[in-house]
Amino acid sequence: MIAPVYGAMLRTSDGVRIDAGHLPGPMGNTGELGIVLAHGFTGSWRSPATRRIAAVLARYGGVLAIDFRGHGRSSGLSTVGDLEVLDLDAAVRHARTAYRRVVTVGFSMGAAVALRHAALYGGVDAVVAVSGPARWYYRGTRPMRQVHWAIEHPAGRLAARLAKRTRIAVGSWDPIPLAPYEAVPMIAPTPLLIVHGDADTFFPLEHPNQLFEAAQHPKELWIERGYGHAESAATPDLIRRIGRWTARTKME
Repeated sequence: MIAPVYGAMLRTSDGVRIDAGHLPGPMGNTGELGIVLAHGFTGSWRSPATRRIAAVLARYGGVLAIDFRGHGRSSGLSTVGDLEVLDLDAAVRHARTAYRRVVTVGFSMGAAVALRHAALYGGVDAVVAVSGPARWYYRGTRPMRQVHWAIEHPAGRLAARLAKRTRIAVGSWDPIPLAPYEAVPMIAPTPLLIVHGDADTFFPLEHPNQLFEAAQHPKELWIERGYGHAESAATPDLIRRIGRWTARTKME
């Protein structure tokens, strides 16, 4: 059963409107734990997969799920992980008005954004990065070569807009943003959980291993047997375990 969601519209520091949905969470959680949920590239908080994840996480805390810029009903253009840190920061600041503890949970591109946000902006009590890349420009798998085609070619950007309601900015990053593996050492002492599947067809295990090796304590790495990539492959059991981790983990 999909939990009821209350819509919200946030605004970033650079003026982009961010579409969001809020699930209040369990009755006993009032004002305690807020979970900010960040989707992957071409995703949306309104998609069935993300809604199912939000409904499971709402058993452990209130959930604020967003659409990154250029996605769904949010304004602006996607920068594929760069300026999206401003979108996540707007959501974290909004969650802080209602919850004492705020944890970010990001999938794929959203995982990279969550890591960079925690390093550059802080303001969170824990970070969960699921199926995230360690570095930019990775083309070692067929799905990632397809992603780069969608980002870099006019036909790909048109396909993303028509099929996925994702509007992608034209041009290269300038400057190149801090890579996730460069960001993770700056997150401590905020607790960090890295989750990755051994069946991920986008990013092989070298990515979570590189992130974990670069990170400082407190940190955890879960390699999930048979788990594929991001939201669509996440099982209810995995999301429940992530929910329990967010509920019990606190900064030292």
